[in-house]
Amino acid sequence: MTHRTLDLIAATWSKSSHSNNTGGDCVEVARDFPGAAHWRKSTYSDNTGGDCLEVADGIDGVVPVRDSKQPHGGTLVFPATAWATFIANVRA
Repeated sequence: MTHRTLDLIAATWSKSSHSNNTGGDCVEVARDFPGAAHWRKSTYSDNTGGDCLEVADGIDGVVPVRDSKQPHGGTLVFPATAWATFIANVRA
């Protein structure tokens, strides 16, 4: 696996929905920075609001997957080998 350094200065940060204003433990997530995942919609998606799937390419060893209707919601991360097997079976 290739290690890369990311510049997070220009990142947009979002606090966890479980964070509060009392100084408790918080988790923040960075997005929209150079080197961040670039998402693409499934070729079966359209603009009518149907079920859409997005994947991020170019991340060594894993394939992140999310619901395009909720891009700031959860993301599932699959091993690249498992994703390749899944796609091969779907195509078959």
